[in-house]
Amino acid sequence: MKQYTNYSLLAHNTFGMDVQAAMFVEYDRVDELRNFLGSEDFLRFRDRFIHIGAGSNLLFGGDYDGLVMHSAIRDIDVVSESGDCLLVRVGAGYVWDEFVDYCVTHGYAGVENLSAIPGEVGASAVQNIGAYGVEVCDVIEWVETLSIDGQERIFKREDCGYGYRDSIFKRKLRGKYIVTHVVYRLAKKTQFRLDYGDVRARVEAEGGATLATVRHAVTAIRDSKLPDPKVLGNAGSFFTNPVIPREQYEKLLTTYPDMPSYTIDEARVKVPAGWLIEHTGWKGQALGRAAVHDRQALVLVNRGGATGIEVKELAHRISDDIYAKYGIRIVPEVNFID
Repeated sequence: MKQYTNYSLLAHNTFGMDVQAAMFVEYDRVDELRNFLGSEDFLRFRDRFIHIGAGSNLLFGGDYDGLVMHSAIRDIDVVSESGDCLLVRVGAGYVWDEFVDYCVTHGYAGVENLSAIPGEVGASAVQNIGAYGVEVCDVIEWVETLSIDGQERIFKREDCGYGYRDSIFKRKLRGKYIVTHVVYRLAKKTQFRLDYGDVRARVEAEGGATLATVRHAVTAIRDSKLPDPKVLGNAGSFFTNPVIPREQYEKLLTTYPDMPSYTIDEARVKVPAGWLIEHTGWKGQALGRAAVHDRQALVLVNRGGATGIEVKELAHRISDDIYAKYGIRIVPEVNFID
């Protein structure tokens, strides 16, 4: 186990904020984590700690005067096979896109649409990551955790309270359990989901649907829209797409007939936050050293030397302008850490 004090988090957040944590701990076994949770060092920070993945969904407002924990548990195993399905158990510290590559290489279907999403496996189960018509909760079987008191607990998918970019780990159980492994139910036969964005057109241009062509198409689409955080600090999609009553959407259509939407159910629709940001005039605009990306309005970027406070102020200004124009409140997907 690695343990440091006054540790730079520059390499642990994709926004590129050069901030420090009072203490940083990285472990690569469940027993190491359990032992640390019983230590005096943890007890000192019990009320002031966060557990991070790759830092692709975080915005630090400044130095963090608490404990930052990170999993380096990176094992992967097929734990059972039955008919056309199999269960794969993956350590929380396994890089998410490397897991997707593993699945595609082995012919395991279910996560190919989630290619090129930054982060790690543990965070996937907490954030309920999703893209191109697929959410990770579609394939999660169970989530293995340790409580902060060191007790093992397994959450079946139905116990995780999954919703759009949401889970019980983000709400009721926030800060009470740490994900150690996630078990995914994958398929040996593929039912492709291509009718989202221009995925189908890209796949057909590559000769038809296979796990590899879907992965390549999704990766290419994301690369064309999203800036590389190694070049321009960002956390990917900054806001969640708002879900509004269908009645409200239909009223808005009378004034904004080109407003796109995706049906959730008979009563609700999802409106693309990127469209709202662009049509409120914020795409490509800056506020100090923070800006809205000029190719993807859903992405806020650090143009160099921006602070978390600057990015947060930009986000508030965008949200307020959209509410004033459309009566829709967009909220961040990114977690603010003060």
